[in-house]
Amino acid sequence: MAERFEARPGAALPLGASLTPNGVNFAVHAQHAEEVVVCIYKADGQTETARYTLTGRAGHVWHGVVPTIHATAGTLYGLRATGPFSPEDGHRYNSAKLLLDPSAREVVGQVIWQPPVLDVEPSSGEYRHADARKPSGPFSADSAPFVPRCRVIDAAYDWQGDRSPATPWRDTFIYELHVKGFTQLHPDVPPAWRGKYLGLTAPAVLDYLKKLGVTAVELMPVQSFASEQFLAARGLSNYWGYNPLAWSAPEASYAVEDPVREFRDMVRALHGAGIEVILDVVYNHTAEGGDRGATLSWRGLDNRSYYRLLHTDKRQFENITGTGNTVAIDQPAALDLVLTSLRYWAEEMHVDGFRFDLAPVLGRDSGGFNSNAPFFAALRADPVLAYVKLIAEPWDIGFGGYQLGNFPNGWSEWNDRYRDTVRAYWRGDGRLLGSLAERFSGSSDLFRHAGRRPTASINYLAAHDGFTLHDVVSYDHKHNEVNLEENHDGHADNLSWNCGVEGETDDPRIIALRNRQVRNMLTTLFFSQGVPMLLAGDEFGRTQRGNNNAYCQDNDISWVDWSQAKRNTSLVDFVARLAKLRRERTELRRDTFLKGSVLASHSRDVLWWHPQGHEMRESDWHDPYQRSFAIGIGSRDTSSDLLLLLNPTGDPCEFTLPVPTVSRSWQVLIDTSQEGIDQSPALVKLLPMSGAPTLAPRSLMVLTQAAGRQVGA
Repeated sequence: MAERFEARPGAALPLGASLTPNGVNFAVHAQHAEEVVVCIYKADGQTETARYTLTGRAGHVWHGVVPTIHATAGTLYGLRATGPFSPEDGHRYNSAKLLLDPSAREVVGQVIWQPPVLDVEPSSGEYRHADARKPSGPFSADSAPFVPRCRVIDAAYDWQGDRSPATPWRDTFIYELHVKGFTQLHPDVPPAWRGKYLGLTAPAVLDYLKKLGVTAVELMPVQSFASEQFLAARGLSNYWGYNPLAWSAPEASYAVEDPVREFRDMVRALHGAGIEVILDVVYNHTAEGGDRGATLSWRGLDNRSYYRLLHTDKRQFENITGTGNTVAIDQPAALDLVLTSLRYWAEEMHVDGFRFDLAPVLGRDSGGFNSNAPFFAALRADPVLAYVKLIAEPWDIGFGGYQLGNFPNGWSEWNDRYRDTVRAYWRGDGRLLGSLAERFSGSSDLFRHAGRRPTASINYLAAHDGFTLHDVVSYDHKHNEVNLEENHDGHADNLSWNCGVEGETDDPRIIALRNRQVRNMLTTLFFSQGVPMLLAGDEFGRTQRGNNNAYCQDNDISWVDWSQAKRNTSLVDFVARLAKLRRERTELRRDTFLKGSVLASHSRDVLWWHPQGHEMRESDWHDPYQRSFAIGIGSRDTSSDLLLLLNPTGDPCEFTLPVPTVSRSWQVLIDTSQEGIDQSPALVKLLPMSGAPTLAPRSLMVLTQAAGRQVGA
């Protein structure tokens, strides 16, 4: 048995474990607890050496200092809390549960889904507890053998002068990637680093990202996470990581040895390459699940303070996340814990921004979603967090859960309407001209209120959730059978088109058409107002074999296949060229929405042209048979005006070009009907001023003006 001690009172802040000259200070929020104990373990994580009761209390925070004889940097620990076990009142204290510190900076080990971690006995459905006032017999089994441990860290680190690139929103190009999947198969990453934070520091990786023109990587969840019980039973695992165990601990499986140090090494290397780091963070729910889930951390410390419980039955959790529970971030304890975690990532780990999973949850109060909710107000007032990049996934599954365009000023949002419109337009769907024009112009219909700008729109074609871009043009239907849910999971309507054959094919005509469709959508993305985001591997045709919900596929279905990059260098080069053009052309990175306004050059910021050579009329916008049109983008210098010709139909389309300025001609920058991208100035075509080029079926051409004698003059 471990020796029992009383810790002398320490400090209520900071929460978690922090080194002091006399030992380690522990501070834990547990409002309704009667006792909180720190359990100290040997390096093996199995042998408990001491238990310290926290004797200090400030408000709802228990605190105490464990002396250096038992606790220092590297020490493994867990928590136990005693209090009422009355689920009907919302209390789930159970001293038989070893608990993770909600503020832990490092987590060691994994959850093993055995009965002692659960709140309900699987066969009988009875609640498990170990309240001394309610002897529970066989239901009091200790969970310690089946749960991870926390580790005390030394926060010292030499950042070597690291500074954020601080890229303005208008200049940002986001690249969404999975830490493991991006380098697991990379041949130029040292084998020990593959699938790890350090893999992203490899010169070959950094050079590749710089070549593409990426300014920010958005990392899928790296907060310590667990696989769900039902996945473990099927021999699968949670690959994506949207199931957090500890909000401030970097996922240990992505480290070779030291997750905190190696995460920092990764950030420093990316910053050195001019690339910001944005974390996909999950503060809307936890890995503890629903009423019949597990007691791992928050639930055993203060269930009523951390979770939204049903008013009619406090045994049950509100489930507007689809995961069994919902964090009560409108309550002080949960809000403070989340803000503390965000500040830690920003200040101590040098993270540049956050993408919030199921972000409407964070803005919910008793009346539903509120853009002035406590969480949003706290961020605006925070001297650190007010200046980082903030991105919302603007939906959850609760009532009124779709909130695209309704987040506060200063936030950007994943714009799924952009994705859906561009996919449907290039698939050939009708009645989309007005919608495409709106999305192309920055989605002012969604974001123009409250002083928001086009950069509020994160424009994307594909993300981790759904088809890859290659699969959008290769599959009509999802193929998720390997998820072992009989293909019932994932979205059924992906606005995809297989171009005539379901799945992979050797038919060169189909391959050429698919490649052209990809180039069409990518060109549209980089020439649209807003912030472009690309899913890792879409620049060379990464496939998930038609799986649009690969959250549980920690294998080559999800891992980036770098042999594809070598086989499709032309598409990689094409994307790099698009990113370069976007950097060079300020008219593609405006701070204001395109509205047809007259610029100082007397050009208009945008013009919409009918293929017959006149401005689009009201009847043209509503013509159900009209698919093709042209977009003119004006600049302060009329010599650099751009003209995009779009033909999503299966037939050639002749365009009558508007007359350029005197002694200039139209120069082809991009022609997606061409497989190669070598269209350097020495090789460009000059079209006559009165020319009427014919666009190939399902293609896009970008023109600009060039000085010099016109062809045919």
